[in-house]
Amino acid sequence: MSTTSQKHRDFVGEPMGEKSVTALSGIGEVLGKKLEEQGFDKAYVVLGQFLLLKKDTEMFTDWLKDTIGATSRQAVPCAQCLKEWCDAFL
Repeated sequence: MSTTSQKHRDFVGEPMGEKSVTALSGIGEVLGKKLEEQGFDKAYVVLGQFLLLKKDTEMFTDWLKDTIGATSRQAVPCAQCLKEWCDAFL
């Protein structure tokens, strides 16, 4: 049994394109709005930050917590989602 959400599987299963930040696992409307206010208006912009942090999920979760006040329950799935996307497409 997989522990990933349908949202996670949908995101990881296809190219990112112009997906909204709320397409990211762990990112709902509230955090999505906070990311957009910081200039991270698309999932690929958040991916850029993940890549700048050398795909380090721990550094990325800390960045999400510091930047938009995400909890571990929100930040960890987002980092995992981006990591798996990178493994599949990069």
